[in-house]
Formats: sequence, structure tokens, C-alpha cells
Amino acid sequence: MKKPIVAIVGRPNVGKSTLFNKLIGKRVSIVDDTPGVTRDRIYGDCEWRNRNFLLIDTGGIEVSDSDEIGSQMRIQAQLAIDAADVIIFVTDVKTGALSADYEVANILQKSGKSVIVCVNKCDKIGAIEANFYEFYNLGLGDPITVSSVHGHGTGDLLDEVLKNFPTGDFAEEQCTYINVAVIGKPNVGKSSLVNKIIGEDRCIVSNVAGTTRDSIDTFVENKFGRFNFIDTAGLRRKNKVYNDIEKYSVIRAKMSIERSDVCVILIDATTGFTEQDSKIAGLAIEAGKACIIAVNKWDMIEKTDKTMLNYKRELENDFSFMAYVPIIFISAKTGQRIESLFDMIIKVSNANTMRISTGVLNEVLSDAVSRVQPPTDRGRRLKIFYVTQVSIKPPTFVFFVNSEQLFHFSYQRYLENRIRETFSLQGTPIRFIMREKADK
Repeated sequence: MKKPIVAIVGRPNVGKSTLFNKLIGKRVSIVDDTPGVTRDRIYGDCEWRNRNFLLIDTGGIEVSDSDEIGSQMRIQAQLAIDAADVIIFVTDVKTGALSADYEVANILQKSGKSVIVCVNKCDKIGAIEANFYEFYNLGLGDPITVSSVHGHGTGDLLDEVLKNFPTGDFAEEQCTYINVAVIGKPNVGKSSLVNKIIGEDRCIVSNVAGTTRDSIDTFVENKFGRFNFIDTAGLRRKNKVYNDIEKYSVIRAKMSIERSDVCVILIDATTGFTEQDSKIAGLAIEAGKACIIAVNKWDMIEKTDKTMLNYKRELENDFSFMAYVPIIFISAKTGQRIESLFDMIIKVSNANTMRISTGVLNEVLSDAVSRVQPPTDRGRRLKIFYVTQVSIKPPTFVFFVNSEQLFHFSYQRYLENRIRETFSLQGTPIRFIMREKADK
């Protein structure tokens, strides 16, 4: 059986994300005093008393909220409630039980799930605040006092969670996923692409730029393999980032690039290439990640038989600094070429993790040197004694040479192209390290 699922729900600004981060031991959810910071479902692994379970952080439930994003936040929270085995209902002792808490309690009672009332922000040790006793009126059993900031009471809370787990053998599945970060500017369709891939509204989609704030992991298993798609916040130019929440979102997006294996750089076909696209691609290259350039909203472009070819040539010119990266034209709305995207992800991931034996590498090097002689300077010629691969992600090669200065950039590029062609290293950056060795 799969791991038990525990959902954290409640009205906005009661400290759900702070509690989530405290329980999983990582700063995953963005925390801010502004209500409604968390919008999508955020997942994290949690362990207590040698029991592993999946914890879900949700956006605040406001029954009276009628705007587009607010209604989608309620849908996301309801999906988490439906999937959960146990629900932690977070409330705020400072405000007492508000009408919004009673509305959430009514929703949870109808769910038929095990609910634990967590009275948060009980930061003082000793006497219980008078407001605490109001939460008995919610009709969901004995409340538990917790301080999500300091960690007080979290042990009692988790003990109660374990008591309510359904009986059964919850064996943890050991499996390997390809981590795929979907990155790009705001409003290029990152969340729509993830939703299309998994076939459900996992991430909130809106025409309002900046809808996605946290980095959202979505695990997918299909005929192509196992993948973890990471939906990230749109990366704006620095002078367009106006508030702390957006700064946190950008940091989370950059962290997602660091922990990914493959970066899908999403571009809006209707607006075309911009300077910000090249900067976003640069972040992925600096991190040594395999990359794919995916041109989204291709269904919205009027086409002739040469439209794709001309568009691709322009992009190859714009992304000349990463000419090795494949380009694919997709539509997150219609699902056009989504299956081809999976094939491409596997291909570039394999290239990023490829290991080449020293013997084969030096055969390729010998052939390349015989075709194009190494450069000379003042009568002294570059000698490459041998090359060996020292690491992967990205493939990194050490060249032992008689002089680093003679190993010009142009000749490095020539050897890189030969290695790429021979071993089909498409989509992944390659790094060269030079080591001087005395000429015998």
C-alpha cells in the first residue's frame, strides 16, 4: 500500500505553511504574514516514530471568496481533503474561533475523514489562553495546542495523527524519478503544461501573471517511466520583482533548478524570444542541467509549411550559446507533442548522466587531433596527452596538456563538438578541465 496522506487545512493566515515546514524539517512552503500566500497543494515527506507519511500543505479556505484564484484555491484544498487519510485542521488561538473556522469545520465534518483540531500560535509555555476553549465548539473533538514557530506540541499532534492512520501495511516504495523543472517567464503556460501531463488540475491556472508562487512537485508514472515535474514561479527581471513574496518565489524557482535533472525552458510562441528567456536558460546551464526549449501555445500561431522551420532558425540564432539544446513545439492546451516531450526528456537525461570509458574517449581524441592539428604559438604546439571523464551531471572531462594557454577556446569547441557527435550528447552542457603535465 502507498504511504498514508495527511492534509493541513484551515482558513488563511493561521500558520499552515509554518506548521508544514516545521513538520517536514525543511523550508518548502513560502511563509509570509500576507493571507493567501499558499495557493496550490504542496507535498512533503514526513517521518514520526519510524512511520513515514505524505504531508500536504493547502491554501486557506475562504467559503465567501468569489474571485477566480480564491475559488481555485478551494478546489485545491478539497482535492487534498478527498485524498487524505487524516486531516490537521489548523486554527489561531490569537483570534479565537471565527465564523470562517466554523465554515471549514462544516466542510470537514461532511468529508467523513479523521480530523485533528490544531490550535496554533500557542507560543507561551504554561497557562492556556482563554480563547483555546472556544475550539471545542467546532464539534471535532479535543483540540491540541501547538506553536508551529517554536515546535511546542508538535510531538503530541503527530502522536494523534499516527493513532488515526488506517490499518494496513504501508510499505514505502523505493523508486527513481527524473526530476523535471518547468521554468520560464510568468504566464507562458508552465502550470497548464503540468496539468495537461497529469490529466488533472494539479496547479492553479490563471491569466494573472504570478499565480504560481511555490515550486510544486507532481509525480507522474506512465509508459515512458517515472518523472517528478516541478512547476515553478515565473522568473521576471529583477527590477520587476516588487514584493517579498515574489522574491521568495524566485528563490524557490532557482532552488528547483538546482535539484532538477532536466529543465524544460518554456517560451510563449505568441510573444517569441526575449532577453529574459536567455537569462533563464543561463541559470540552467550554470547549474549544469540538461535542457529542452519548449515553444508553448503553438496552436495559436497561424502557420504555413515553413513557419516551424523559420521559427526554429530564429530560436537557434537567439540561443546560439546553447546550440546543443533540442527545440520542440508544443501546446499545453491541446496536448500537441506532449509524448514527444517525454522522449526528449529521457534522451537529454541519459546524455547528462552518460559515462564514457577513458579508452574510447582517447580513441575519439586521437581521431579528432589527426583531422585538425592542435594550435601553435611561437613555434610551440599544444599537446594533449590524454583525456578522462571525472563526473556526470553534467559530463565533465579532464584534459592533460603541456600548456593550458595553448588550449584555445576555438579548439576546445572543436573537441566538444566531436565528443557530442560521437556520443550523441544532445541537450546537456559539457565541462572541460585543463591540467598541465610536463612534456617528457
